[in-house]
Amino acid sequence: MATTKTSQGILADSQSEAREHVIELLTKGYWMEVETVMSYLAASVNPDGVRAREIVESLEQDVDEELGHARQFAARIKELYGVVPGSKDFTAEQTFLQPPDQQTDIVHIIRGVIEAESGAIEHYTRIVEETDGVDPVTQDMVIDILRDEQGHRRLFEGYLREFEVEGTA
Repeated sequence: MATTKTSQGILADSQSEAREHVIELLTKGYWMEVETVMSYLAASVNPDGVRAREIVESLEQDVDEELGHARQFAARIKELYGVVPGSKDFTAEQTFLQPPDQQTDIVHIIRGVIEAESGAIEHYTRIVEETDGVDPVTQDMVIDILRDEQGHRRLFEGYLREFEVEGTA
C-alpha cells in the first residue's frame, strides 16, 4: 500500500520549509545541551569547600542527563533529514557558566545553572509551541526534555534560597 504525502506529516516533501525550521530549532537546542555539558563538567570538578559537595554531586548527574538530551536532539535532527553539526560550527554563549574567580564561590555556579536552565526552558517552550500541530514527535520529545530542565532549575533555586537565607548569596 502506498503512503500518501499527507500521512507523512513533517517528513512530506510539502513540509520541507517547516521541517528545516524545526531542524534549526533542534540544532540550537543541541548546541545549548553540548555547551551545558562542558560547563557542568567544569562546574562539577572545579569547586572547593565543604559546601560544594552537594552541588558537585548534582552537577555530575546533570552532565549525563544533559548529554542524553544532546543525543536526543541529534537523533531527531537526523530523523528529519538534517545533518548534526560538527565542532567547527560551535559558538560558545554561556558566559554566565564560566568558572568563578574563587573556586569556593558556589553561589556563582548555582546562579549560572539557574540561568542555563532558564534559557533552555525558554527555548524548549518555543519548540513545543512551534511544533504544535506540525511535528508531534518532536513536540513530545521536547516536552520530556523540558520537564527535566524545569526540575533542574527548581532544584538549583532551592540551593540558592538556602544561601540567601544564610545571607551568603
